[in-house]
Amino acid sequence: MELEEVIRRRTSVRYFSEKPVAEEDIKELIKSAIRAPTASGLENWIFVVFRSKEAREKLYELIAEGMEVYYRAVKLPEEKIAKLRKRIYKEGMFRAPVYIAVFIDKRVRFLPGKEFDEVEFIWSVESASMAIQNLMLKAVELGLGTVYVGVTNFEGIEERVRELAGLDENYYLVGVIPVGYPKNEPKPKKRKKSVEDVTRFI
Repeated sequence: MELEEVIRRRTSVRYFSEKPVAEEDIKELIKSAIRAPTASGLENWIFVVFRSKEAREKLYELIAEGMEVYYRAVKLPEEKIAKLRKRIYKEGMFRAPVYIAVFIDKRVRFLPGKEFDEVEFIWSVESASMAIQNLMLKAVELGLGTVYVGVTNFEGIEERVRELAGLDENYYLVGVIPVGYPKNEPKPKKRKKSVEDVTRFI
């Protein structure tokens, strides 16, 4: 599969089949992820794979909780939140055979001094984000679907994801990626803005 096709076919998949994902494929995803650029060559990322039924169920509950916080934050009416609950708990939105949580170790850095704390943190998040993109593109090649979940970063939820991963406060959660075989044929959406809309030549 050509890179252009992989990029074109990548889309957010929120409903997955129960078909398990092979451990070898999970390793291939992470192998692709760690080929991403990493600021100062630090490679201060860690990928926690939630595969056991118990761990996945606990993480799923936290994703559902985060989605509800998100919906309330944007002031959606209660009937819309009720529909969200139905999509999650009855239809299985975001329920996947594998979740990969991507963290950075905030202690691993290159520049000394508190004045560089913020930029070091930003660089680390950017590095992990590029790793996530690599992972998602590799998933397309393997016939797998993925979606980026950021609602697990809300206060009170991120801490519990860390605990579930067996990590302490030195680690920061960049995102959770559900992984699995799509339940339905993925249909990539067109972007709202064109290249001309978002590009400026100087």
